[in-house]
Amino acid sequence: MSSETRDWPQWTRELSAGLRDLRAGTPDVMKGFSSIAQAALQPHALDAKTKELIALAIGIAVRCDDCIAFHVKAAIDHGATREEVLETLGMAIYMGAGPSAMYASHALDAFTQFSNEKAAA
Repeated sequence: MSSETRDWPQWTRELSAGLRDLRAGTPDVMKGFSSIAQAALQPHALDAKTKELIALAIGIAVRCDDCIAFHVKAAIDHGATREEVLETLGMAIYMGAGPSAMYASHALDAFTQFSNEKAAA
């Protein structure tokens, strides 16, 4: 499925269902992963929004659409603006060149869809 036709909010809901199955099948591993995520996202020198933007850039660099979906949504939930996301995408492209530019376009599409969904709610 191309990012132009992907419904990012719906896809994220579907991914969450699969992750629930994974948590049920590997509870200790997923509890450990959840603990790492919670510890990493605790605001200290960096706030949660900045950390989500970093995670988004890394998701782009490693070419993970699933990561892009979750971290775009989380960044928006923490108040990230379109301009902040675009600047993050620029850094990801700088660090990852051509492939990151392709995945950055996925992230921008996801940002637009999640923002529209949030505005409609």
